[in-house]
Amino acid sequence: MELKDAVAVVTGANRGLGRHLAAQLVERGVKVYAAARRPETVDMAGVTPLHLDVTNQESIRAAARAASDATLLVNNAGISTSTPLLAGGLDAVRLEMETNFFGPLAVTRAFAPVIEGNGGGAVLNVLSVLSWLHPAGLGSYAAAKAAAWAQTDAVREELAPRGITVTALHVGYMDTDMAAGVPADQKADPADVAAQALTGIEKGLPEILADEVSRHVKQSLAAVPASA
Repeated sequence: MELKDAVAVVTGANRGLGRHLAAQLVERGVKVYAAARRPETVDMAGVTPLHLDVTNQESIRAAARAASDATLLVNNAGISTSTPLLAGGLDAVRLEMETNFFGPLAVTRAFAPVIEGNGGGAVLNVLSVLSWLHPAGLGSYAAAKAAAWAQTDAVREELAPRGITVTALHVGYMDTDMAAGVPADQKADPADVAAQALTGIEKGLPEILADEVSRHVKQSLAAVPASA
């Protein structure tokens, strides 16, 4: 997909990776709708703030009407509650699944007809190395991201005949608020991850492994699971 003169909707664009993606898209000549639950927190130049709560269907429908010229959807919004599946509260588990799985699915369902009607385009789903690596302490997040990985692959097949490519972005820890407690030397630069993602969209890649951790874990999937 040629990004210059594209029209992008970036969810969770007010901070972290989403902010870097939105800023770099603007630098590449893209019209950007910077979507957030609180659009008043979007403070970067060159973007159009857009209210979008990925857990609220009416908010999603309204955003699709407002951004009716979109050709690129970036499903970046997400949360991590650090909730284990057995010991954690079910409300937190459900919230992670609603935000990290059902949210991107609902947004994609709303914007796919928009993108198709504008001549086709692309969807980028921001996933995680935890799509494949499932530590107990982050069980609900890992389960949601694993489900989102499956969603991405299935939706890619559905959207291909409609002229829409679907790219999965996998990365380990990044230097963002979500990984504030992780040592700096273990975190990727979100600006670099954003640049890799946008290059991957332009090339039509189905999958981007943005750091050594995600590349190593993906290569290890055929290994026998470690015993507890």
